[in-house]
Amino acid sequence: MSSAPPRYVYLGPEGTFTEAALRQVPGADSGECVPVGSVITALAQVRSGEADFAVVPIENSVEGGVTATLDDIAADDDLQIQREILVPISFVLLGRREMDLAEIHTVSTHTHGWAQVRNWAAAHLPQAEFVPAGSTAGAARGLLEDTTSYDAAVCAPLVAEQTGLPVLASAIEDTAGAVTRFVLVSRPGPVPAPTGSDKTTVVVPLPEDHPGALMDILDQFATRGINLSRIESRPTGAGLGSYFFSIDFEGHVAEERVKAALAALYRLIPGIRFLGSYPRADKMRYTVPAHTRDAAYRAGQEWVTAIIGR
Repeated sequence: MSSAPPRYVYLGPEGTFTEAALRQVPGADSGECVPVGSVITALAQVRSGEADFAVVPIENSVEGGVTATLDDIAADDDLQIQREILVPISFVLLGRREMDLAEIHTVSTHTHGWAQVRNWAAAHLPQAEFVPAGSTAGAARGLLEDTTSYDAAVCAPLVAEQTGLPVLASAIEDTAGAVTRFVLVSRPGPVPAPTGSDKTTVVVPLPEDHPGALMDILDQFATRGINLSRIESRPTGAGLGSYFFSIDFEGHVAEERVKAALAALYRLIPGIRFLGSYPRADKMRYTVPAHTRDAAYRAGQEWVTAIIGR
């Protein structure tokens, strides 16, 4: 008896960069792919079992961390990152009809999208007013409705393919080569096997604000030759001065140096949360210092065992 295909939810509507990220997930094309209205909804459906996986944005090379994802995924131990996906970000300007740029008086898109094209807009659409939308794709699809009043929308090229709306300008992003990082999230389960090009994500609460508190955390990585690729502080919501750190670092939980670092952090801060070890999307290999490689840890353990056994 065949089982039901896996259900993937993603930040919609159709045509978002998140859908473009989902298309890169192996096997997603044979599953059920459902757009939802927010990151929180997507992650909640995974927590409840309504969905098997969620694809959500977590970091942008221009705007930084996506706070909705960072905050919600850090809330409990019910989620695990299975992989990351990188999507190059390029924007187009769509119109309700073919029109000159000088005719455009209102432009709609998501605030993150607008932040990445505002210099282009200032130069080419100085007369246009920005109208915030829930998503870039939603703004574009609004042009198909008679009830919307804005003239144009900034969105992903995928929306132009799906809707057939006229493209008034292409590659309008201010920063060429911008990339958004997405993550595939599931409920906790087996950790993907190490590949030699891996990344681990943890959430570390700061239980007491004191001089050197951050250094206590960083030392656990530095002394074991572990390079951090991202660290961001986020408020817990419990009051001013109450923060947690969202951290990505090179390495896999199966490595001895990573095990040692996480164990040390747990001794310091039992509230630490492990959110996953998974393959790096760029497949970049990193150099592990010789004294922190698994062989060095084993040699050290064998040396100590020999001393005890005398």
